[in-house]
Amino acid sequence: MNKVRVMQQESLFIEDGHHQLHLRHIVQNPGGVPVLMLHGTIENGKIFYTHSGKGLACYLAKQGFDVYVADFRGKGASTPNIADDAEHGQYEAITRDIPLFLDFISERCQQPMHVICHSWGGVLLASTLARYPKRCQQVASMLCFGTKRSIYRTSLRKRWTVDLLWNRIAPLLARKKGYIDAVKYKFGADNETLPFLQQSVQWVKQQPWQDPLDSFDYHQAAQKLPWPRTWHITGISDHLLGHQEDVKAFIEESNQAAEFSLLSKAAGNALDYDHIDILTHPHALDDHFPAVVDWLTNQP
Repeated sequence: MNKVRVMQQESLFIEDGHHQLHLRHIVQNPGGVPVLMLHGTIENGKIFYTHSGKGLACYLAKQGFDVYVADFRGKGASTPNIADDAEHGQYEAITRDIPLFLDFISERCQQPMHVICHSWGGVLLASTLARYPKRCQQVASMLCFGTKRSIYRTSLRKRWTVDLLWNRIAPLLARKKGYIDAVKYKFGADNETLPFLQQSVQWVKQQPWQDPLDSFDYHQAAQKLPWPRTWHITGISDHLLGHQEDVKAFIEESNQAAEFSLLSKAAGNALDYDHIDILTHPHALDDHFPAVVDWLTNQP
């Protein structure tokens, strides 16, 4: 009789100076193909999993994948938290955090990994690969949910949420402490540093895909990159943070060969997904999560 394996979760940490970068390791059948998961802005790795076994990370572990969910510097279970150290920004995520995650999993698993991103996590990963092209050898595929770099659409909600709140008010509030307390103000699952805000705002405002600190031209580098197989997915009800047109604009400036899917009832999905429930809604388990497994498994 085959022994039924129980899904296991453990916290692993990568040292980088005084920082401890957290990876939640979720596995049911050891030895599976590795998957790294990267969260977006004002959130942490919990967008992908729960301790009780819910979420895409746990679903993939049940399908035999060896899953590692990252918390970027200062986020989630990474230490010190942003309230105690707010000096870092997205530059550190691109040049330190993601390379450390890739190296840790590569050394541990000895094979390329799939990387699944939510929202801004996909922008950060693409920037890392563009800056360090040899890192593409560590990535078997790249799958992004609701990833855009700039927001081009104009609407009343965009003017309030992005132009006013994110681009202007949030940096002003962050100057008092060095970070924006998104948890306290109830518009995010995790906090964000002032440097991160300042650096990311430039890209959201449709400025060129160049690094705000050292002017590295990600867009130019992306045109020469041997991109891993890439799939962008977003929901038709994601009207702001991952609107289909903004996702397509990012595909155009990064990997033009990427696949694109829009989840909606009209396309045969269970509901019209938005920016968050595309990963968290119970229907996702039987709706598009199986398609994700098929795509990851049937690589060309």
